[in-house]
Amino acid sequence: MSCNSCSSDINTIPKGCKSNGNCGTGDCDKLSVFDWLSNMALPTGQEPMRIVEVRFKNGRKHFYKNVDNLQLSMGDVVAVEGNPGHDVGTVSLTGELVKIQMKKKGIDADSEDVKKIYRKATQKDIDIWQAARDKEYDTQYRGREILSRLGLKMKLSDVEYQGDGNKATFYYTADERVDFRQLIRDLASAFSIRVEMKQVGLRQEAARLGGVGSCGRELCCSTWLTDLRKVNTTAARYQQLSLNPQKLAGQCGKLKCCLNYELDTYLDALTDFPKQDVVLKTEKGDAVFIKMDIFKNLLWYTYKENRSKWYKLTLDQVQEIITLNNNKEKISSLEDYEVDLIEDPKTDFENVVGQDSLTRFDIPKRKKKRKNKNKNRINKPKNQQNTNLPKNQPKKNIIKAKEAVDGNQPKTKVNRNKKRRPPKKSANNTKNS
Repeated sequence: MSCNSCSSDINTIPKGCKSNGNCGTGDCDKLSVFDWLSNMALPTGQEPMRIVEVRFKNGRKHFYKNVDNLQLSMGDVVAVEGNPGHDVGTVSLTGELVKIQMKKKGIDADSEDVKKIYRKATQKDIDIWQAARDKEYDTQYRGREILSRLGLKMKLSDVEYQGDGNKATFYYTADERVDFRQLIRDLASAFSIRVEMKQVGLRQEAARLGGVGSCGRELCCSTWLTDLRKVNTTAARYQQLSLNPQKLAGQCGKLKCCLNYELDTYLDALTDFPKQDVVLKTEKGDAVFIKMDIFKNLLWYTYKENRSKWYKLTLDQVQEIITLNNNKEKISSLEDYEVDLIEDPKTDFENVVGQDSLTRFDIPKRKKKRKNKNKNRINKPKNQQNTNLPKNQPKKNIIKAKEAVDGNQPKTKVNRNKKRRPPKKSANNTKNS
């Protein structure tokens, strides 16, 4: 997938790749090909390939003959033969790999479609080319205004200027045949250029414009897919997908091309499954097919008369029931064959750090209430100020504090370990006795 620097700015102008081609696709070009034969030397006596592949806007590529034997490499800007005038493009592929691409597209090296390269583009050619590219967005906007004024049922999707700026190709999509002769006159008079109208399909339009699919990646048709095959709803039925057009349709409004990617795997897996129209005969009644899980080898059946409950069966059980029915035997009921699969508990990651949840920092912390000791001292009388003593204070100090609060003098220390002596008999006591 391309990087963020490829996105457009406020004026819908692409910024261009500023990471020097470090995107997920290798570069910012569409339908790029990796030249894996570039580091290999040619056999002795074989001449190098004189045809190169040149890329234009939105992945449009053509093959051109290198008549003058120019030293060309990938990324060089060249001026090629146009119709009329000349066009400017970038060399996308050279060497022996061009033969494979031409054979893949069915183009002969001696055909008239293979035109020639004039020269390497000069600075003047590049300036004219960039000025013509800058006018494409305004031309497309004004072209849509002319379309709405004429009331033609067609959609103008893209405009591409030729390298010399004397010709523009208008790409459009239409459901019906459109008479655009008046449109060509209006466009030619408005922009003073040669106009060429080219109709494309919905898939080709999505490939030219590009976009991001529901998978979160760039569209396959705009990055690597060149063979746009037809996709049917049967591909979705074989894969047991719900026929929801909103989920199955892509950016082009047609069925997604990725439905064909895993179709062969599903077709191979379905060879072991019975047909969906097979009816299982039981003593309780006939049972019909509801759905299946291909890779888990599970099928669900229900009774025709009572469809409130679905019964889950394995593939081996269903095949066993079918063989019994072919021998004109009926089973008692589907309840006897129902399987309660024991699902293995999923092993989650252990919480070694002690984190309870990911949202633990979102909960605001409660502020701790601090006791204001000075405030308690002001409100309480003097004789009660020292009653709130800390818990860890020794008992001797507590006794002294209580005595100070009561207004009494602190008692003298009493050593309890010493034995108590009897009181001395005074003279008065002896006389009285």
